Amino acid sequence: MALDGLVISNLTQEFNNILIDGRINKINQPESDELLLVIKNNRTQYKLLLSANASYPLAYITEESKTNPLTAPNFCMLLRKHLNSAKIVSITQPDFERIIDFKIEHLNELGDICYKHLIIELMGKHSNIIFTDDQDNIIDSIKRINSMVSSIRTVLPGFKYFIPKQQGKINPLSLDYDMFLSNIKGSNQPIYKHIYLTYTGISPLVANEICHRASLNPDTYSSELNDDVLYHLYNNFNHIIQDIKNGKFTPNIVYNGTTPIEYSSIHIGCYSNYSNTDFQSISGLLFNFYHKREVINRINQKSADIRKIVSTTLERTYKKYDLQQKQMKDTDKKEKYKIYGELLTTYGYSIETGSKSATVNNYYTNEDIAIPLDPTLSPIDNAKKYFNKYNKLKRTYIALEKQLEETKDEIEHLESISNALDIARLESDLADIKEELIATGYIKNKHRNVNNKQKKARNKSLPLHYLSSDGYHIYVGKNNAQNDELTFKFASNSDWWFHAKGMAGSHVIVKSNGEELPDRVFEEAGMLAAYYSKAKDQQKVEIDYIQRKHIKKPNNAKPGFVIYHTNYSLVAIPDISTLIEL
Repeated sequence: MALDGLVISNLTQEFNNILIDGRINKINQPESDELLLVIKNNRTQYKLLLSANASYPLAYITEESKTNPLTAPNFCMLLRKHLNSAKIVSITQPDFERIIDFKIEHLNELGDICYKHLIIELMGKHSNIIFTDDQDNIIDSIKRINSMVSSIRTVLPGFKYFIPKQQGKINPLSLDYDMFLSNIKGSNQPIYKHIYLTYTGISPLVANEICHRASLNPDTYSSELNDDVLYHLYNNFNHIIQDIKNGKFTPNIVYNGTTPIEYSSIHIGCYSNYSNTDFQSISGLLFNFYHKREVINRINQKSADIRKIVSTTLERTYKKYDLQQKQMKDTDKKEKYKIYGELLTTYGYSIETGSKSATVNNYYTNEDIAIPLDPTLSPIDNAKKYFNKYNKLKRTYIALEKQLEETKDEIEHLESISNALDIARLESDLADIKEELIATGYIKNKHRNVNNKQKKARNKSLPLHYLSSDGYHIYVGKNNAQNDELTFKFASNSDWWFHAKGMAGSHVIVKSNGEELPDRVFEEAGMLAAYYSKAKDQQKVEIDYIQRKHIKKPNNAKPGFVIYHTNYSLVAIPDISTLIEL
């Protein structure tokens, strides 16, 4: 999968069709490397997302809104100063590179017409959004790059903007047969590799597709092909180029089952065993393909500090639990010491002082037993010594019983937080988790008042909401706070509660409406409970389910912790691809 020159060309065409002569109405910077522009054109409002994220650089039209920081970043404020109410006059793709250049007309402080350029470079970890004047002088960029970071190009205010040329690459839009033939005949690489390494904006996927359309093995070398075959290869390559020039695009995604594996702006036929789905717009395709994983990627980045705290604490708690179990195992000797003491008290009169051991009859088992003795002590003093050991181990046993229960509860709680981090989708979800960690003492918060203000300002985190095949509403808690609220505030007594057996996972509530549920609803709710648990990667997961009225929460229990004594069980597959999320 690649955001290559063909996809950028398709995007440029789409943006030209709907954004030219549109005016920039709002400029927001929801992420440190992302802009969301609201553009009004032809009585319609469009949201243009530009992201220079190193993992998922993107540009597309979206209907989604994003939460903005309380204070706009400097780059956002700069763009607002220059570009509010400015008009987009042209959108181009320079030299078929992975770059989109928005030329924008606005009025300066004196009321004169001026032109600026907002340039997004979609180049993986080198992605950037750069703001320049009409003389290619950089005004600022969303990522500032100095000479210490890059020896090829400095991106700082006051420097000249230029496109870093890929050495030796050819713009495929200028392709002709003589050029193609002279280049490929001198190549010592497989033909597909030669194509994507020689021509700008051609990805390995498109190079493979060109070979597929020409019925050639992509790993074949040009020296193995005659001129007629090379001409056939050129024609297939040129056909794609002519479609690009004519604006004929077919955005489609290749699926392996339900998993999207590749996409392009041309039909991909080289994956003959997989299915293709066409899209009306390249923006719709990119949103469909990237949105979910881009959200997950950002949430993972933002949750890194919390994850480290949870994983470190979990690791330490696991070690503590192991140590306590070993100590508990050592207390198994206490009963032996008690018996030694009792037998020495009973038979001490017949044991000679100074003996190193004594063999006596154990009246509990009616068998002889050898008891080690300290020869410097009398038999009665040896008995007292064993009773002291017994009492010490007994006290240790009682203390460890409580400690083991507390440590196990702590592990279960931390594992539930770890699971909540895995399924978090929004910053508000992370905020709920952080609040829980603060409340339980895992995170020290010196600025609680500030966080309370932020809590009021942020959107409330809501549970996941699904619709069963039979029309029943199913809700899934994304963290312990939501689990408690779903189970004890939202659910009624007749609703059904589901949870993965004996492991961290979400509370799943099925609203029964007082009706008897079809078997399929139980199966689908079980799938959700399995999928949103630590066992989601297993083939089958055992699920406990019970009516809500039988669920109890002990006093002073940790968030998300419940008890129940009678329940039903089912085995579920953690696959929710057939369920509709609302």
